[in-house]
Amino acid sequence: MTAPADIELSAIDLSEAAGHPFKAWLAAPEGIPKGAVVVLQEIFGVTEHIKAVVLEFASQGYLAIAPSMFDYLEPGVALDYDEVDKGRSYKEACDPEQNIADIKVAVAAVAHAGKVGAVGYCWGGGLAYLAACEAGVDAAVAYYGANIALHLEREPRCPVMYHFGALDPLIPMSVVDNIQAARPDDLFHIYPHSGHGFNCTDREDYNPEDAATALDRTRAFFGRHLN
Repeated sequence: MTAPADIELSAIDLSEAAGHPFKAWLAAPEGIPKGAVVVLQEIFGVTEHIKAVVLEFASQGYLAIAPSMFDYLEPGVALDYDEVDKGRSYKEACDPEQNIADIKVAVAAVAHAGKVGAVGYCWGGGLAYLAACEAGVDAAVAYYGANIALHLEREPRCPVMYHFGALDPLIPMSVVDNIQAARPDDLFHIYPHSGHGFNCTDREDYNPEDAATALDRTRAFFGRHLN
C-alpha cells in the first residue's frame, strides 16, 4: 500500500483521556471528512505499513487514526515483521478490557468527524470485532483476526465484514466456519489463494490482487455504513 503524498500523518497524545501513556497517529483528509476510521494494529505495533493504511483511508475522505495499542505496556512498540515471538509476547500480555477502553478513547478522538468505523489486521482484526461489540463504532472490518473466535460470546452492535485467507495456517477454515456459524448475518469474504497477512506489503504472504480486492470491498462497506 503506497501512502498518498498529499496527506500528512501526525502524532497525537491521548494519555490524559486514557489515564496512561497513549499515542496515536492521525491523518486528516482534504476538505470535510465523510466519517472516521480507527485502524487497529497487528502484533507488531504501529508499523510503517499501518501508518500507510491510515494515510490510505485519509485519502479516501476519512479522518483516520491508529492508536498505539501496546502503549500501556510499553510506549512506542514498532517491531520488524520477523520479530513474531516478541510481538506475540506483547499480545499475550494485553487485557481485552483495557484494549476496549483504549479503542473507546481513539473513537472519541475522531467522533467529531461523523460516524466511526474500525478496521483491524491480524491481532487488530480481533480488536475490530471487539470494537463492534463494545466500543460504539458504526461498522467494523476484521482482516484475518484469529482472536475473534475467543470472543464469540460478545455480539456485534453494528455491521461487520470479515476477510480470511483460505491458506492461513494460523486460522484454519474450521475456525472461520465456527465464526460464520455464530454470526450468520455478517459479511464474510474468503480468499482461496491467500494466507495470513495477505494485505500487508511487508509480509511474505502479501497477495496484491487479494489485498486490492479486499480494500475495494472494505471501502464499499464503509461507504454504505459511514457516509
